[in-house]
Amino acid sequence: MNFNDLLYEKKDGIAIIMINRSEVLNAFRALTVKELIKAFQLAWDDQDIGAVILTGSGKRAFCSGGDQKVKNETGYDGAGGLGGGLGLEIQTLHQMIRQIPKPVIAAVNGYAIGGGHVLHVICDLTIAAETAVFGQTGPKVGSYDAGYGTAYLARVIGEKKAREIWYLCEQYDAREAKEMGLVNKIVPEEQLMEAALEWAEKIVNKSPTALKMIKYSFNADSANIEGIAQLAMGSLPLYIQTEEAAEGRRAFQEKREADYRKFRKS
Repeated sequence: MNFNDLLYEKKDGIAIIMINRSEVLNAFRALTVKELIKAFQLAWDDQDIGAVILTGSGKRAFCSGGDQKVKNETGYDGAGGLGGGLGLEIQTLHQMIRQIPKPVIAAVNGYAIGGGHVLHVICDLTIAAETAVFGQTGPKVGSYDAGYGTAYLARVIGEKKAREIWYLCEQYDAREAKEMGLVNKIVPEEQLMEAALEWAEKIVNKSPTALKMIKYSFNADSANIEGIAQLAMGSLPLYIQTEEAAEGRRAFQEKREADYRKFRKS
């Protein structure tokens, strides 16, 4: 299958899915998300595939979240509103990464920010380059992920740290991310894919049924978050149509600090 925003490669039982939009720090638009879903479905259906690596092209970013250049007052790429959600099938993508019965390794090269940060959190394992940077932006740019991006993040690193990440919207280097349990391993930038492939090869040589059931067992404890995510994604299209959300979007585009104080009610 040919992709526009992705590169898809099979290698010795491993599927490598690479977001190929380095010119915008691998930010995703509606097409990117649709293609990611198709790529994960390909890997799911291919019996020769035992593990998946998700990464981004270039050295600057794994994924910087939603592409703000194609986001407007109703959603992405001109879609959205009450009828079309955000114009992004992001919840379907999250479910795909969670439910594919094969371990998914995030190979983080550079920025994993905003929605890109959520993608790596949902992956089973994360290997980070020494140059990797992690963080959230939602409350700065007029958005949020009140599903897996928050509730599941708290399961991974604890509530206090998860709240810090979302409330302050600061950025963390690879060492800090590993200390908080956000990543499994740090390697030099030039060794990132080598390290990811090494782990994937070890996984491919394990029992596929055992791995599938182990993954489902891990997921069962946090399965209720899917319902929370549905509520969150259902409310987000309503929020982004408000003037408050518009202020965050405009501030990002104008490269200035957003003025949210005027929206705070006593």
